[in-house]
Amino acid sequence: MTSNPHHTAQQAADELRSRTGVDSYDVALVMGSGWAPAADALGDGVEFPVAELPGFMSPEVGGHKGVVRSVGGERSLLVFLGRTHLYEGHGTDAVVHNVRTAAAAGASAVILTNAAGSLRPDFAVGTPVLIADHLNMTACSPLSGASFVDLTDTYTASLRAKARDAAADLPEGVYAAMPGPHFETPAEIRMLRAMGADLVGMSTALEAIAAREAGVDVLGMSLVTNIAAGLSGEPLNHGEVLQAGRAAAADVGALLAAIVGRL
Repeated sequence: MTSNPHHTAQQAADELRSRTGVDSYDVALVMGSGWAPAADALGDGVEFPVAELPGFMSPEVGGHKGVVRSVGGERSLLVFLGRTHLYEGHGTDAVVHNVRTAAAAGASAVILTNAAGSLRPDFAVGTPVLIADHLNMTACSPLSGASFVDLTDTYTASLRAKARDAAADLPEGVYAAMPGPHFETPAEIRMLRAMGADLVGMSTALEAIAAREAGVDVLGMSLVTNIAAGLSGEPLNHGEVLQAGRAAAADVGALLAAIVGRL
C-alpha cells in the first residue's frame, strides 16, 4: 500500500464507479472462507478480479476468490469475495483496504463474514453466529497516529437487531481474532475461553476497527466451521473449514439475503 491508504481507497472507489456505473453503494459485504457460494443468494452483478482496482492484491488463501461484485436492485451492494489476511504479510493497510474502499464508495454499512472455530458446545459446526464484540489478539491496529476511535459499539446494535428480525434464534458471541496462519493450541483456546471468547478466527477485527474509524456501521457474522483445538480431540485443517462452508452455503446465503433486505 502507499503512504496514504485513504487516498488509495478513494482511487479504488473512483475506479469502481467507472467500471460499474454505480455512483454510491448502500452496503458492502466481505465474504470469508467458504462464504463465497452464499453470496450468490444476493443476486448477479458485474464482477471482476479485485486486484484490478488500485491498492488491492489477489488473496493467497484457498476459499477466497479474489473477486469484487457489484449487485444492483433495491439496494446497491458491493461484495468482496475474499479478503487479505494479516498473516499474508502485506501489513494492516492491505487488510482493511476493502472497508476503506467501501466507505469511499458511499457504503454506510458493512457486513463482515468469516469462518470460525467454536469454543462453545452449543455452537455446532454449520451454525451462523452474530458477532457481538471482539478480542483483537493480533497486537496490531489499522489506525495510526492520534486516531482515537470509540469501539464501544463496534458491531452496531441496531444492525444486530435487524439481523435477529430475519432470524429470531440467531445466537451472538464474542470473536477472538488471532494472527495466524497457524491454528491455536489447546492452551490458547483455554486462555481465550477464560477471556470470554466464544469464537476464534484470523480476520474481521481489524476491518471492523477501520470501518468504525470511517463512520461505517458494522455487522459481523461467523459461520462455525470447526470445533476449536483441544475441544473435540480432532486435528484441524483448512480443507475441513471450506467443506463446512460449502455444506452450509444455501442456508447462510438465504439468511444473508434476508438480513440485507432489512438493512
